[in-house]
Amino acid sequence: MTEPTELGEQAPPTPRMPNRRHPVMIGAGVVAVVLGLLALALPSPYIVESPGPTFNTIGAVNDVPLIEIPGQKTYPTSGALDMTTVYMSGGPSGSVRLFEVASAWLDPRKSVTPEELVYPPGVSGEQIQNRNAAAMDSSQETSVAAALSHLNVDFEEDLSVVGFAEDAAAADLLAPDDVIESINGTAVTNINVLRDELNASGGEPVELKVLRDGEPETVQVAPEANAQGAYQLGVLLETDFEFPYDVKIQLENVVGPSAGMMFALGIVDKLTPGELTGGLHVAGTGTIDSSGNVGPIGGIEQKMYGAHQRGATVFLAPEANCGDVVGNVPDGMQVVKVATLEDAVEAVTLLGEGKDGSALPACG
Repeated sequence: MTEPTELGEQAPPTPRMPNRRHPVMIGAGVVAVVLGLLALALPSPYIVESPGPTFNTIGAVNDVPLIEIPGQKTYPTSGALDMTTVYMSGGPSGSVRLFEVASAWLDPRKSVTPEELVYPPGVSGEQIQNRNAAAMDSSQETSVAAALSHLNVDFEEDLSVVGFAEDAAAADLLAPDDVIESINGTAVTNINVLRDELNASGGEPVELKVLRDGEPETVQVAPEANAQGAYQLGVLLETDFEFPYDVKIQLENVVGPSAGMMFALGIVDKLTPGELTGGLHVAGTGTIDSSGNVGPIGGIEQKMYGAHQRGATVFLAPEANCGDVVGNVPDGMQVVKVATLEDAVEAVTLLGEGKDGSALPACG
């Protein structure tokens, strides 16, 4: 408080020097905010997975049946057998921004994974697309084989050599395009026969009969164990199928191998009298081989969420994915674990008949 003068008037306040710190602090804050926003817009080395669309394998896409079997008697179906998909953002095909990653971290329906854990270094977006498209083609063929095997329909399956792993046990004994016909006298009707015989050998030499340039050859190979203890020849194999009739699977812009099991279920439903689902809305995922064995896939949490959003009440999950299923099941959805196509058919048949499915195998 200022002291009064002798005239009783208050003295004028002492002039104060301007505080230059305020505009400097405000300017620094603005710069920090701008830099933070710019950082959020920068590309990030992460992959974001989110629920993708589902497709009813016994239904139609754009008025075109997803599965057609021309020339064969098919039966009416009902309900849905949905294959499920995942949107993958980021990676060689295009980076995601940091703000998208931050948003995904806060969304329980999405997952965030470092890019190097998903894609090998140096791979291009085109290479990934081509690889996934080839995987989809292969899954369609193996799904047909699995369905026909389930229905006891005969078909031909040939395994031919297309390449060799580094330091392969059979590198100097087998040749590209060799067709493996038998192992230790057992006809190689599918890849599982070959695997079983190799593992049964315990590393002792096996006798392979192959067809090379149209001529039969016999070779002795001592298989070697991999890191998991499975015995292998160290060869890359391609499977060629000869089916008794055509099965057309018509689906565009979806790639990868994970729809195999649901394709096989759709084929079985169409070729089997009666309605497999009984009108239920079933979804699922899983790779499949020609013998009907169901394998694990990625993104199962997102696939369960996507299926639930589109009305599925039952989800068929590969047994090997149970660790990812536990704790992530949407409310009101029953998840049934399956290891084979037979498991899947039996589960859907039981539930489709309106029977109690509480005893069906579940994850956890």
